[in-house]
Amino acid sequence: MSKWKKSLTTKMMHWKQIFTQFEPELIDTIEKQATEKQFKAGDTIMRTGQYIKSAVLVLEGRINVYRENEEGGEFLMYYLGQGQACAISMICIMQSKTSEVMARAEEDTTVLMIPVQLVEELMSKYKSWNQFVIQTYRNRFEEMLIVVDNIAFRSMDERLEFYLKRYADKTGKRTIELSHQQIADDLSSSREVISRLLKKMEQRNLVKLNRNMIEWLAE
Repeated sequence: MSKWKKSLTTKMMHWKQIFTQFEPELIDTIEKQATEKQFKAGDTIMRTGQYIKSAVLVLEGRINVYRENEEGGEFLMYYLGQGQACAISMICIMQSKTSEVMARAEEDTTVLMIPVQLVEELMSKYKSWNQFVIQTYRNRFEEMLIVVDNIAFRSMDERLEFYLKRYADKTGKRTIELSHQQIADDLSSSREVISRLLKKMEQRNLVKLNRNMIEWLAE
């Protein structure tokens, strides 16, 4: 077997392991027309106001999706991890609208870019793709409700605790390698407020603070 064919076979096996709900014919169709793309940590994947030409599925890594204001401020809406798709990109390409959010790679990330014409074809031919799209919309909507609940009904210390717990749960890591300023930006707060609240959380044995790193101790 040639190196190219071996690489292609390995790639398809990897996709099947990630998207177990997709039938072989769907995987084969995606392989022929979609494109893998790599982003470095910190790279912008999608910009506010940008016309989206491809749906984005995460193969490896992690993406943060933000809402931006006119002054350039950012508010973290949700995360995307392996096997998840950006619902915003799907909506934009199907309705020919510009993006109202910004997406950035939090770590080195590999995504699958599915062009608009292929998305339309998959919607009409594959039940598993339709179910995947519907589930994607539902998951992102539920995450947005959680964000709204946090803003409307929780104090900043509760929001911070929830933020850290969600981060630990999503990454599967107890070590959170984020600066106080990064957390403040995600929560639309100030570094001073976040640092003060983290100190209180450390006193309650919920976290252990280190330089540019937070160890999540709570269950």
